[in-house]
Amino acid sequence: MSATPASPGHAGWLADALGLALTAGAPQPLATRLYQQLREWIQTGRLACGQRLPSSRQLARELGLGRNTVLAAFDQLLAEGFLVTRHGSGTFVADLPFPHATQQPARQSSRQAVTAGLATSQTLSTRADAPPLSTRGTWLLAFCHASQERLILAPGLPALDRFPHGPWQRLVRRHQQRMPRDWLAYQAQGGVPALREALADYLQLSRSVRCRPEQILIVQGAQQGFELIARLLSDPGDKVWIEEPGYPGAQACFAAAGLELQAVAVDDEGMSLAAAACAESPRLIYVTPSHQYPSGVTMSLSRRLALLEAAERHGAWIVEDDYDSEFRYEQRPIAALQGLVDDGRVIYVGTFSKVMYPGLRLGYVVLPEPLVEPFRRANARLHREGQYPVQAALAEFIVSGQFSRHIRRMRDCYRRRQALLRKALAPAVARGLCLSDGQAGMHLVAWLDEAEHERQLLRQGVEQGITLSPLSSYYLEAPARPGLVLGYAGTVEAEIERVGRWLAREWLNLG
Repeated sequence: MSATPASPGHAGWLADALGLALTAGAPQPLATRLYQQLREWIQTGRLACGQRLPSSRQLARELGLGRNTVLAAFDQLLAEGFLVTRHGSGTFVADLPFPHATQQPARQSSRQAVTAGLATSQTLSTRADAPPLSTRGTWLLAFCHASQERLILAPGLPALDRFPHGPWQRLVRRHQQRMPRDWLAYQAQGGVPALREALADYLQLSRSVRCRPEQILIVQGAQQGFELIARLLSDPGDKVWIEEPGYPGAQACFAAAGLELQAVAVDDEGMSLAAAACAESPRLIYVTPSHQYPSGVTMSLSRRLALLEAAERHGAWIVEDDYDSEFRYEQRPIAALQGLVDDGRVIYVGTFSKVMYPGLRLGYVVLPEPLVEPFRRANARLHREGQYPVQAALAEFIVSGQFSRHIRRMRDCYRRRQALLRKALAPAVARGLCLSDGQAGMHLVAWLDEAEHERQLLRQGVEQGITLSPLSSYYLEAPARPGLVLGYAGTVEAEIERVGRWLAREWLNLG
């Protein structure tokens, strides 16, 4: 192949394009970023096979970099075979058979992605170049929304700015330094015994959960708990009753397991068994009885008892997701559904993502006695067990009383932040905007009258750099009730006031 010369115009284009690419605030050294950018352009065909590159001296001058930085990037590409040198001629892109025809289009920014698909579920491409996913994979991606860099009033995010980071880090370091040598090996205990013991005491006292430490399985978050339940207690094609509207994470997990999701409407008392009368017999029933997600209602005692009876009649397992029960503002936390029966058909799932922080990646499953051993063995085989020093630190955090104190502080913080949000939205509420009662939890729901109002507010928010969470995306079936799920817990006070006032003003302008 004949060499493509590096004309002055080409050198200028390359320097300009590289300059723009290198302005992104990536943490890697400049030489690494330059190497990665050139390699990507070679692989995708933007730099053609046989094309001559500017000299290291010229490119360094054009980019305003040290020559050694450019030489380091070139040397790495030469060592890996992406570039070749020809004596007396310069440095060229190697003649390599990269499959440029199948390269993916440039990735959209989060704002572009949100603008293109506001308030809609993600659908898979049917083009010929779409990835060959399984049916389960296709189902799963239907629940995976575009990532959002700046989700304001994000539901489910705790107050990370108020977490006692220093004391927690010191606690973790101490347990890492003192951990037994056998913790370096594979584990199959179901979690650190000290954590299971601390959790059993805590759950019995605060949530009226009936359990022994041996019934608790420590997992890497509630999602992993849902996955284990779906794998071990159901088969593809089995039915799962799931709340409508409901938690997208559970929807995604059960859909990916090949289960048929049957949406059961939620009313003022929780999941409506009257609405479930026409549904087929389920294998699993997923509920959030203490604080329904996202509507915020609490399942009544009569409805809980009826649900237990329905599960017994159908031979179904109830999956009780108790994700944020600690945060009630007018009364003591509602007792768990699991505590109404001795050892029935309820599997209780909890998480530390809300009371601690999501990056902790720890949750737990309280299992009926017959399920303890198979779940422990399956978890050890499929997911392994880990983070034992962190689990031990968390056990001490609970036993020492720091956990309870942290919950009390967060409860007070969230009460204040909810009050700020309500105050900011007060002009709209006075004109008819309907908010959920907010007696518990970390978010409010703003109910809207029309789907177009939801779409318009989301669109206007994106234009202002504000990405809101649409209520319609929590529904499995049409018609979906429009609204906004406004998570106040993880948003600082100044942002709550600013965005709340903006939202009230935009809602009033809807007319």
